[in-house]
Amino acid sequence: MPEHQKRPVTAGDHLYLVDGSAYIFRAYHALPPLTRKSDGLPVGAVHGFCNMLWKLLREADGETPTHLAVIFDHSAHSFRNEIYSDYKAHRPEPPEDLRPQFQIIRDATRAFNVHCIEQKGYEADDLIATYACEAREAGATVTIVSSDKDLMQLVGDGIEMYDQMKDKRIGVAEVVEKFGVEPRLVRDVQALAGDSIDNVPGVPGIGVKTAAQLILEYGDLESLLARAEEIKQPKRRQNLIEHAEMARLSRKLVELDCHMPLDVPLDELGVQEPDPRRLLAFLKAMEFTTITRRVGAATGVDPDEIEPGEVSIAHWEGAKPEAPPAEAAPEGKGEPAPEQRSTAAADGVCAAVFAAEAAVKDLPFDHASYETVTTLDRLDTWIAEALAQGHVAVDTEATSLFPMEAELVGVSLATAPGRACYVPLAHRKADGLFEGDGADLQQVPMAEALQRLKVLLEDPGTLKIAQNMKYDWLLLKRCGIDIAPFDDTMLISYAFEAGRRAHGMDELSKRYLGHTPIAYKDVAGSGKSQVTFDLVDVARATEYAAEDADVTLRLWTVLKPRLVDGKVVTVYETLERPLVTVLARMEQEGVEVDRAMLARLSSDLAQSAARVEDEIYELAGERFTIGSPKQLAEILFGKMGLPGARKTKTGAWTTGASVLEDLAAEGHALPAKVLEWRQITKLKSTYTDALPGYINRDTGRVHTCYSMASTTTGRLSSSEPNLQNIPVRTEEGRKIRKAFVAPKGMKLVSADYSQIELRILAHMAEIPQLVTAFEEGLDIHAMTASEMFSVPIEGMDPSVRRRAKAINFGIIYGISAFGLANQLGIPRGEAGDYIRRYFERFPGIRDYMDSTKAFAKANGYVTTLFGRKAHFPNINTGSAAERAFLERAAINAPIQGSAADIIRRAMIRMEEALHVAGSPARMLLQVHDELIFEVPEDAVADTIPLIRKVMEEAALPAVQLKVPLQVDARAADNWDEAH
Repeated sequence: MPEHQKRPVTAGDHLYLVDGSAYIFRAYHALPPLTRKSDGLPVGAVHGFCNMLWKLLREADGETPTHLAVIFDHSAHSFRNEIYSDYKAHRPEPPEDLRPQFQIIRDATRAFNVHCIEQKGYEADDLIATYACEAREAGATVTIVSSDKDLMQLVGDGIEMYDQMKDKRIGVAEVVEKFGVEPRLVRDVQALAGDSIDNVPGVPGIGVKTAAQLILEYGDLESLLARAEEIKQPKRRQNLIEHAEMARLSRKLVELDCHMPLDVPLDELGVQEPDPRRLLAFLKAMEFTTITRRVGAATGVDPDEIEPGEVSIAHWEGAKPEAPPAEAAPEGKGEPAPEQRSTAAADGVCAAVFAAEAAVKDLPFDHASYETVTTLDRLDTWIAEALAQGHVAVDTEATSLFPMEAELVGVSLATAPGRACYVPLAHRKADGLFEGDGADLQQVPMAEALQRLKVLLEDPGTLKIAQNMKYDWLLLKRCGIDIAPFDDTMLISYAFEAGRRAHGMDELSKRYLGHTPIAYKDVAGSGKSQVTFDLVDVARATEYAAEDADVTLRLWTVLKPRLVDGKVVTVYETLERPLVTVLARMEQEGVEVDRAMLARLSSDLAQSAARVEDEIYELAGERFTIGSPKQLAEILFGKMGLPGARKTKTGAWTTGASVLEDLAAEGHALPAKVLEWRQITKLKSTYTDALPGYINRDTGRVHTCYSMASTTTGRLSSSEPNLQNIPVRTEEGRKIRKAFVAPKGMKLVSADYSQIELRILAHMAEIPQLVTAFEEGLDIHAMTASEMFSVPIEGMDPSVRRRAKAINFGIIYGISAFGLANQLGIPRGEAGDYIRRYFERFPGIRDYMDSTKAFAKANGYVTTLFGRKAHFPNINTGSAAERAFLERAAINAPIQGSAADIIRRAMIRMEEALHVAGSPARMLLQVHDELIFEVPEDAVADTIPLIRKVMEEAALPAVQLKVPLQVDARAADNWDEAH
């Protein structure tokens, strides 16, 4: 390798330090497995590393480094082991297929003519810290290519981090978001919280958030320990006093050494061009055809003229590959589509995505190869295999789609594409017999199987992969298993494709794998002949269930890297995945309803419906079936000759809600009565009659199911029963909410964001009047009316305020002059004047709407304040009506989606906040901008301020809104009174 010339580091230089050891493991776990075609040598981590380093040298995220080094750990033993012998003592051995890649990656670094640095007795983090501090003192800027939390203590004053796999810069703000303190205090927080991975002890009972709160309150670790007697919580005070020396020891373990003696001086790290022939020889030896072509094209050297080099391989005995890797596929095979190819060409991670997709598509589904596990020995073998490789796809089969009603029937596992099994646990014959009582069914005993599966599914070093993990998590939680850690292919898809496509397994399989899975009806029947899964033949159940796990694992291989390509890793990791267990626990909690009250309400609604029916018949002059659109249309447009009749494509008159609302707005009594009748009968059938049927026989409570991936904007929806559509503006709807009650000795607390979407609009559109009004706590609707109609706020006519309120909320949803006229009962021209005047008084809103619409048309999506993408792929449609609808939706999506993201962040933080505070409160329901809790009566006074604090600070520190969030919260015996 050519000698590196000395190039003193000075002001204006940019040093890049690559955390090589950490990157190896990230590349290994994040990217699909890859083997060398000729001999099966595992090279996936090497391939990812080479693409990463090449991109740094060529682009470096828009900046080319002047100095560069890749830093590695020399060995597991360092000076910290002399301080604390158990430091990193429990770290598992690296996977067998990763071990041979360590040395190869060092050879790759040298092939790129980049310094490969490691020193005995010191960790890579200390080397990085020393180089970074020296460069900063010389006036240079430093980028540490890593996401390692331990390195975050270095950030600031010219040093930042760059997570290349997420394409994310990590500065002071990002460190504060993660740790709650500025970088200089990170080591103090870590000293208190400890680190189970590195076996840093910390102080018992103190996590990162609590540690941050303590450090912020007392200033630093030593000040906290000196004043530990002041801590109010007895257990925390005792732990801090008893473990003070352990905290100080932990600080020594986590604090980076910035003054190491360096074997390779900083000035010798100047970037040098690689020798293209040497580099190409290495890449050809590894059989990396794609990057070989790129390097050849960039350097002007024909790769065909270069012979493969020699690469020494250690810790590997050789193996035969099961299938050719996509990198070594023949020319023209497995190429991405044209629209994908341009995206993939510039990024190694993207190339790996499409290579993995091609590889799994080429591997056929062989149902005959799936194993039915009928003995504990075979189950142990599968579990050992999953534990050894560090990830496994999991799926459950049960007797119901609703996890609080379902009984577990079996579990399927997949450890590699095409390698899957099914573990039957509770299948039975039609006569109800199980194994051991006369039925010829071979299955693993439920209790023993769950005991063994618990070891796998709770193992912190094994990633569990599922499609719609919330269902499997809750079902297995009821069996005593807490699944962690996990990935969810449904939510991965939702994170980067919300609004574009459905996210069910069948749809994803067809799109990404070119495979149509076995339909549930094909194994369990349909209609009246459908049986529950426990009655499905075990052999057929194996084909179906094992295929589900196999498909899920293949989808994960293809979809997970796309989070990086779509720049939505943070959305998935902070807004989607953490919410799974929060919602599952809420579903498990359920809410109590008063069955007797529902019965009384049902009777009252029946009487109201009968009264309205009589009024309808009197207005119509005859009796008819009100629920029949045909008969109703004949009365309205045939007999009565009312205007506005519209026909469907079949020639029938339409009597939808919008038609009836238009007629009612024009003063026609019959359509108004029909709308009233529809609302009453819907409330009766949907809630007062149906809710008692949802009361769980075991818990006596109602357990709704939340859907995380069903809306474009990130809003949650609920079903079975749907508790988010109970009307709150009608007396009948409020009566239904009264039936949701707190048990004896408890209260329901409702915490509701006040006008959150208007606040977000004020922030995003930068409307000074609205910002000021929210900051000063003014009546926003009265202020708007005063601005628009030049009337004083004091003594304002309520009807004027009502008009301003309708416009405020209507603007968010793109209301038209026609819609506003109907809502306010005024002429359309007058409504149009109101809207024009509104935009004149608040011009920033029109600017926001125009710029958002233009962005959506150019990109096909819009984003929330937190990076969520809401896609509108058809926004440029030729249909004027559809285009107008999509434009309104695109304008609203960043506002509604940001509000949805904020309450998601609040829910994710709420559980820990309540736990840290020792609060017995339990979060039960989420209804758009509202959270409902069940709280002991004697804890209400302490709990409400905490709930408000978490919700009002939920956007921080990721987004600093220009207006404050406000949460209204109160407690009562039922939901209506608490709201």
